[in-house]
Amino acid sequence: MQPTRPGPAGPFAASERDAVYRAIHERRDVRGQFLPDPIDPAVLRRILEAAHAAPSVGLSQPWNFLLVRSAETKARVRAAFERADAEAQARFEGERRRLYSELKLQGIAEAPLNLLVTCDRERGGPVVLGRTHQLDTDLYSTVCAVQNLWLAARAEGIGVGWVSIFRDADLRAIFALPERVVPVAYLCLGHVRELYDRPELAVRGWGARLPLDDLVFEDRWGARP
Repeated sequence: MQPTRPGPAGPFAASERDAVYRAIHERRDVRGQFLPDPIDPAVLRRILEAAHAAPSVGLSQPWNFLLVRSAETKARVRAAFERADAEAQARFEGERRRLYSELKLQGIAEAPLNLLVTCDRERGGPVVLGRTHQLDTDLYSTVCAVQNLWLAARAEGIGVGWVSIFRDADLRAIFALPERVVPVAYLCLGHVRELYDRPELAVRGWGARLPLDDLVFEDRWGARP
């Protein structure tokens, strides 16, 4: 097979560049703003293609995308969430616990589509280029696919919410996952009424974005540029 010649490596046109940065800065974790309207199959395909175009260690592409539309399955997932959520809330104290109890942390039933993104830890065989010394790079690769999906969804006007409060064993049981397959991200997808202009946790007083300059070091830990 003839090698493909590399293409241009220059910057995007200003309007294209601005669109990329807009998607990054306007991406939100959606929980309670979902509309019941179904996602157009062509739009969903583009979003999944964007996820599948993510970089992966050794080109192993360890992800799978499990579409969840069944109300019965969603109900089982929501029950698993509620059990874990009660455990999580108990770990906080005082005002933090009160604020936690007021947060809506999932849209499992409201979103027309749920999506489980998994990582097959045997994808690519027993030895994967680039994973010989850092075994979790397959998990990192799968998270890259999730981020691609999230940005593409924002560009398409589709909201995404990542629900992370689960026991791993519950998701494994509900979806009959093989032992080698790890559930990485349970996502809720759908059209939304509106988006916050800041992350919802910031709007509700749970936290604030840290200054970038406090997080940048040079040459060694703690050394400022």
